Amino acid sequence: MVRIPGGSFTMGSSDFYADEGPVHERTVGSFWLDRFEVTNAEFLRFVTDTGYVTVAERPLEAAEYPDLPPEDRAPGALVFTPTDGPVDLTDWSLWWRWQPGASWRQPEGPGSSIEGRSDHPVVQVAYPDAAAFARWAGKRLPTEAENELAARGGRDDRAPFAWGDVPYPGGVPQAHTWLGRFPYDVRGPHGTTTAPVGSYPANGYGLFDMIGNVWEWTSDLYAPRHRLPGEEPVDAGTRPNLLAAASAEPGSSVPRRVLKGGSYLCSPDYCLRFRPAARSPQADDTATTHIGFRCADGA
Repeated sequence: MVRIPGGSFTMGSSDFYADEGPVHERTVGSFWLDRFEVTNAEFLRFVTDTGYVTVAERPLEAAEYPDLPPEDRAPGALVFTPTDGPVDLTDWSLWWRWQPGASWRQPEGPGSSIEGRSDHPVVQVAYPDAAAFARWAGKRLPTEAENELAARGGRDDRAPFAWGDVPYPGGVPQAHTWLGRFPYDVRGPHGTTTAPVGSYPANGYGLFDMIGNVWEWTSDLYAPRHRLPGEEPVDAGTRPNLLAAASAEPGSSVPRRVLKGGSYLCSPDYCLRFRPAARSPQADDTATTHIGFRCADGA
């Protein structure tokens, strides 16, 4: 782990997506953060030690999904699938498919495996899975503010990218992101999957892959804008589900958390979110091939 010195920094952005604002000063205490994203090898040790079964490996509860036939409640997860050519980039269902049998052991579904990928970040982990690993390791998941502070690597010059003002300085990618036209033109060296952790340069704190490779779970519930210090409901302590309910997507009761860092599917023509200030909502129970995590600890 790497010790991240606490202090005040300018959080958020007003230049890209509405949910990254308002820009404000945030103060974070010192903390420790994993140098790398949690890998398949580390997650395997956790599962071997505890017998833990991930959300993607469990069937959907009939009581919660009474209208679904049994075959549609089978264990599985979302898998990215490149298209054959240009598509409507507002319709994510064109490149994501529900794959029965997909899990962290078989990220792309039956027939795939993590063999040869022990040093890749574990994927197909939902929020409860990441939180369970963190507890087993004697750690916790970072907050959104901690992640953003750490991703800046000690810089607070308001450059949009962790390394400066442009996405590819000198034409050289600084993180594992999508190169080419999304979601069909694949030009990057790692194709349409993750890269081994540490494949790209570390930031100023010595942290790897804070940007790109996989989105990372944080402990913060999502809201469509930053909640400023002091804005949380005063009765949240006596009504602990208040914020969770407010974070859910309309029509759903499943809380959403903030993801940070972007992934190998982020590209300037579709998802310009491989930046420290970028954020994305994700339902707690959803696992995909481009979401992983790393752990934090106290000061």
